[in-house]
Amino acid sequence: MVTPVPPVPLASGRDAEVFALNGRRVLRRYRNFCDTAPEAAAVAHAARHGYPVPEVYRAQGGELEMERLYGPTMLDASLDGRISPQESSRILAELHTRLHGLPGRGGAAQGRLLHMDLHPGNVVLTPRGPVVIDWTNARDGAPDLDLALTALLLALTGDSADPPLADLAEACLAPYVAHTTGDPTRLIDQVVALRSDDPNLTPEEVALLPRAAALVRQTWAAQA
Repeated sequence: MVTPVPPVPLASGRDAEVFALNGRRVLRRYRNFCDTAPEAAAVAHAARHGYPVPEVYRAQGGELEMERLYGPTMLDASLDGRISPQESSRILAELHTRLHGLPGRGGAAQGRLLHMDLHPGNVVLTPRGPVVIDWTNARDGAPDLDLALTALLLALTGDSADPPLADLAEACLAPYVAHTTGDPTRLIDQVVALRSDDPNLTPEEVALLPRAAALVRQTWAAQA
């Protein structure tokens, strides 16, 4: 009888843990029960239209079994100087443009597929190119909502207590805004409201949202 090999922990975040099952597959397990079917459906839709995502093999309850990706996140590559903030920002903007160019899942009334958490930590620089991970918050809607959230996340990270991370986010914000093909300020208030309701945020993090939104508006106005 062969004894099963236990999963090997790879990463841990606020909502989930990731385990290596073998050299080709990982398991993402959410701490609080959630239905991973919507996340798997979003990834499948993106994959069908050629968007760079990991393959999903199984979605059951709070677990997702997916393709194991090799390569640094764009965040890690940016922090150690392998990629510049300008290049990181350009890639983020291009990934958004590609995503929002995909056919919608429910007609024009529902809008386009949105990632709603696209930042350098959720892009893996693999041998086949940048691959977008963590589709937990994916939804359908107006592309500007997606742009606003990414810009807000960059502005928020600029307030980080970690100087290298804060410097990187600050350096990425203006180039990202310059490369976007939509308006990252049009729905910024809606994004602030969404983030304010996030139970994972501390009161201190919520308090930073208005200042971050103002910085996004200021950066967008400077590009005009």
